[in-house]
Amino acid sequence: MTKHPNPIETMEPAAVSELMRAGKILLIDVREPAEYAMQRIHGALLYPLSTFDAAALPDDGERRIVFHCGSGKRSLTAAEKRLANGHPHAAHMRGGIAEWKAAGLPVIEL
Repeated sequence: MTKHPNPIETMEPAAVSELMRAGKILLIDVREPAEYAMQRIHGALLYPLSTFDAAALPDDGERRIVFHCGSGKRSLTAAEKRLANGHPHAAHMRGGIAEWKAAGLPVIEL
């Protein structure tokens, strides 16, 4: 994948949690459906990277889209795809759901 001139913002889980509560971001989980079913962040929407289409994402309007995955690698790829699709900004959560849990933030588990 070619590098896009716009930087991708990397956000800490605590900041993502705070901005979600304030209704300022839309969290997109790019893990696979089985991963999402086992454990997820409340309010995150599932758009698996394996079938990811940046053009199919909801309009972020007033809320910024932030991607997350298990560890931060797939969410970075999704953010790169978003930029490549012509969006002016992209963000992902550092460390994925693993770092979210390590920070003591809540998850929904099966």
